[in-house]
Parts: sequence; structure tokens; C-alpha cells
Amino acid sequence: CRSRPAGQRQRTGMVVLARIKEQSRLSLGNYGRPRMTGELKELGLNAGHRRVGRLMRENGIRVERSRKYKVTAIARQAIATQSAERGGSNPAFNIAPDLLNRNFSADKPNQKWAGDISYVWTREGWLYLAVILDLHSRRVIGWALSNRMKRDLAIRALKMAVALRQPPKGCIHHTDRGSQYCSHDYQKLLRQHGFRVSMSGKGNCYDNSAVETFFKTIKAELIWRRSWPTRRDAEMAIFQYINGFYNPRRRHSALGWKSPVAFERKVA
Repeated sequence: CRSRPAGQRQRTGMVVLARIKEQSRLSLGNYGRPRMTGELKELGLNAGHRRVGRLMRENGIRVERSRKYKVTAIARQAIATQSAERGGSNPAFNIAPDLLNRNFSADKPNQKWAGDISYVWTREGWLYLAVILDLHSRRVIGWALSNRMKRDLAIRALKMAVALRQPPKGCIHHTDRGSQYCSHDYQKLLRQHGFRVSMSGKGNCYDNSAVETFFKTIKAELIWRRSWPTRRDAEMAIFQYINGFYNPRRRHSALGWKSPVAFERKVA
């Protein structure tokens, strides 16, 4: 009789472990104990933090630590020209005030958007990534990739976000003062859709830290884990990361351990 409860615990442990292995694979090795526990509860498994941590530890399931690849001499030369391509703000352009004042929270979707551009080194050269985030859920609602950091890159990301969300007039659109965002074409597009334009203070990365956090996350969880032979390789991986993991699956502590998509669904 005493063997039955033990057998049941063993069977339950096997089910929990199988789910842990599955979720570790689906999360690209990014889930530690807190996120893993939340994922299991979502699946209907009542496993506590300690049990999940023990099963992960005993079976060698751990968060994959990123390793930033050593920058080559060619990459250093490209970095030297990268800031020139990005371009600073031009006094001739209209510079908007900072409407967010480092308040990156929003009560509902389409109240506050934030955008920025970052870069990925491949053996073919730089690949630039422009994104637009909805600050309510940190969901990536627009993005674009290119081998050149021109205003068309930022415009394509914005157009994708607008097409997906159809934001109401008065939505705040926040970026830095880069020439792509200050350009006539970009500002014209913002006016057409009734955005309230907001910009960071000059050279202050903390004024747009929500998007900076996203870039740190994707680099730690994807970009820095391997080298990229071609831009196409990196493009496909970034697309899969955003569409297949970050938006629909990745749990955020600030969202009550929910993914951006699940958080928005809960609010709706």
C-alpha cells in the first residue's frame, strides 16, 4: 500500500520533468526556475519552485549563458563608421520634447509606443534592426531589418506597427533624436496618423530604456550565443525569436510572469 503514493509521485515527477524539458526547448534555453514554474502552472501542473529547481538541477537543465563574441578588426572598423551612418540630430529638424519623462508604463495598448535601432554583426557586415514596442506589454509590434541604417528602415518598422494596430490619435511615439526619426518623411508619417511625438534628451540612453532593455534581451538570448555567417541567417533567427518566442511565449516579471501577448489578452 505504501508503494502506491511513491509510485504516483514518481509518475507525476516524470510528467513534470518531461514538460520542463519541452519548455526549456521551446524557450531556447532561456527559462530559469521562476519562468519555468509559471509555464508549468499555465499548463495545469502544480509544481512549486523548489521541486522545479531540483528537477532542473538533477537533470542538467539550466539557462544558457550568453557569450559576447570577440569583435574582429573588421568589425571594429565597421563600428567606427556605424555612428556616422546613424547620424545625430540636426538643428534644422524639429526636435520634440520628452513626453514620457522615463515613465514607460501604460494602462492599455496603443497609449505609448517606443522605437529604436540596434545592430548585429555578421561575417557579411552589419545588419540593422529597427523596432517599435507597445509600452503597455513590451510587445514588439513593428520591426524591420536592413544592411543600411537609413530612414527607410525606421519607416518600414513604423508602417508595420501602424498596419497591425491602427492606433488612435494621440498615441505617444517616443524615440531618440537620431536622423532617421527626425527626418521629414518619418515626421510626416507620424503627423498623418495623429501621433504625439516624444524624443529622448540628447545622448541620454536612459530616456528610452524600455527599448534598450529589449535589445539587451535579444542579444543575450539569441545574438551573442553564436556567430552569424550571413545576414540572412541572422534575419531568419530574429524573425523566429520575435514571432515564435518573445511576443507569444517569453514571460516577463514586470507583466506578472506573462508573455506580452497573454498580458494584452488578459487586459482585453
